[in-house]
Amino acid sequence: MKVLLDVCTPRQVREALIGHEVCTAVAMGWGQLENGDLLRVAEEEGFDLIIICDKNLRYQQNLADRRLAILELWTNHRPTLEKHWSLIRIAAESMKPGEYRSVVSPTRAA
Repeated sequence: MKVLLDVCTPRQVREALIGHEVCTAVAMGWGQLENGDLLRVAEEEGFDLIIICDKNLRYQQNLADRRLAILELWTNHRPTLEKHWSLIRIAAESMKPGEYRSVVSPTRAA
């Protein structure tokens, strides 16, 4: 699976996705793109999934007819995310094309 990490998503999230091709928006030279342009370019470049921490994206963008799956994390706080690599991996690997999913904080879900 080809995965893109949004600008606000810690690059260390790649550690949750060992065995997958994981790139960051910054490394791709897309750090300054607005959300709509980023989604379009990611699809054009063949990404399967983008991982974001922006809770407003789904309200700001028309996500209909997207092939790109979008996984929204509950925080961009790296130490918190590191405790839940397996949760992130399971969510990412179960995404379907065009799906939007929010991962809820494990502590809040309990």
